[in-house]
Amino acid sequence: MNKRIPIFSSSSSQSSTGWMVQSDFDGTISLLDVTDTLLNRFGKPGWQELEDAWERGDIGSRECMKGQVALLDMSESELQQHLDTIEIDPHFAGFAAEAKALGIKVQVVSDGIDYAIRHVLTRHGLVDLEVIANRLVQTGERSWRLESPWASARCARASGNCKCERLAEQQAVHGRVLYIGDSTSDFCVSGKADFVLAKYKLIGHCESQGIAHARFEHFGQATQLLEQVILGMELAA
Repeated sequence: MNKRIPIFSSSSSQSSTGWMVQSDFDGTISLLDVTDTLLNRFGKPGWQELEDAWERGDIGSRECMKGQVALLDMSESELQQHLDTIEIDPHFAGFAAEAKALGIKVQVVSDGIDYAIRHVLTRHGLVDLEVIANRLVQTGERSWRLESPWASARCARASGNCKCERLAEQQAVHGRVLYIGDSTSDFCVSGKADFVLAKYKLIGHCESQGIAHARFEHFGQATQLLEQVILGMELAA
């Protein structure tokens, strides 16, 4: 953590209005990157070359994922059976419940696949969470297309879902956003969030860029940090 945050008990009656939470999904809420697991199991040859081009910076993530999804060879039943094997952080449901108790909206914002995210969350009893992600469309018995209704021509990462625009939208509505993420797709948006809960690669990025953050390993810790961060920053304001 690179910013001191006062500690408050969970019984505090301080208001937490003026905040909301946006969280990445793959590798943050889910234990694995769901798209990667689908490509490894159902992807036809060529998807790794697209991945390599994206990592080199030759193409944006939107173009990469659009091409990769077009290479998926699976039926819907196979897709659902695979998604039934995807686990999420066992503490995330508790985090979402605590946020709701504090009157804080939680929104899942991902550059991944909406169908997959909703299926996994529903299986874990989290059907009410708002999900903003790329749209998966079935075009044949075993063929698929990716649509990106949340893309932006101004997106610095050329992503299918511009997380920076989604953040700005919620800041305009709620005032402040606590952002939660883990990796490179969260680098750009983390610099614009009001506070960040970071794990994995995002920790080093926040440290190197001087972004106000707290590190966490699982959502049990994030739940403890939630009230500390929000109430602490409100009292410091």
